[in-house]
Amino acid sequence: MIKILLTGSNGLLGQKIISLIRQSKRAELIATSKGSNRYPFSDGYSYAEMDISDENQIQHVVSFYNPDVIINTAAITNVDTCHVERQLCRDINVNAVESLVKICEQKNIHLIHLSTDFVFDGEAGPYVEDALPNPISFYGESKRDAENIIKASAGKWTIVRTILVYGIAANLSRSNIVLWAKGTLEKGQPIKVVNDQWRTPTLAEDLAEGCLLIAEKGAQGIYHISGKDMMTVLDLVEKVADFWGLDKSLIQPVSSATLNQDAKRPMRTGFILDKAISDLGYQSHSFEEGLEIQRRQMEIGSA
Repeated sequence: MIKILLTGSNGLLGQKIISLIRQSKRAELIATSKGSNRYPFSDGYSYAEMDISDENQIQHVVSFYNPDVIINTAAITNVDTCHVERQLCRDINVNAVESLVKICEQKNIHLIHLSTDFVFDGEAGPYVEDALPNPISFYGESKRDAENIIKASAGKWTIVRTILVYGIAANLSRSNIVLWAKGTLEKGQPIKVVNDQWRTPTLAEDLAEGCLLIAEKGAQGIYHISGKDMMTVLDLVEKVADFWGLDKSLIQPVSSATLNQDAKRPMRTGFILDKAISDLGYQSHSFEEGLEIQRRQMEIGSA
């Protein structure tokens, strides 16, 4: 059985990977994150505090557990935060990755690193794995730079790009678009939603399964792991409203240009999933199926 060390385990994807491995027992897992464990159960895996911006901590924890695989989900993913707090963004999204690459090379560990559709400019989506990155935001640049560090590595590596991850987990430090849309509309508050940005939103459970398949198969290179349904962000929010029976008249369609955001977003990304399907046997849920999975989890959580 492979031994996996997970970074960023308190985040949405991190918690889904813990859940998947606890339930399936397909790997031995060491979950790590900065600060205390926020996952609600402590059995079926180990937990260690690890700040990935501290190279000494990485060396200590990785040397102690000696994993076969590191799945790096830790990142600053808020595009506007990265635009403003650039050093923090570089520290976590680039410099920490350099530290992980170094120790993975030293110890012959397979590094699986999470990246993003924001490495692309959005001019020609949906994208295949070998499309040329051309980021238009500081966040996208940081993830592109991390990819380049990994690609130059002499060790075993996989880059997993994903898109607009949604789902529900315990004690999340930040929301995601489905939770935001549902929560805001339930309060009866109007929301402005862009009608000209296209994405293939990703159920967090699907992404967790994709990461575990890569670890199990030892698959290397770049993989695109996302949902299969291409839609505008407006379509997405309207589907959320329809699914939970919320008032769609509160949704105000706007163009990206009217928002005057400092950090640019790519207009049309989306992924072609053929490589993940053929190499890994990856299968994604439809967006509506993903919402149904989330609804059931929310009911269980509130029971």
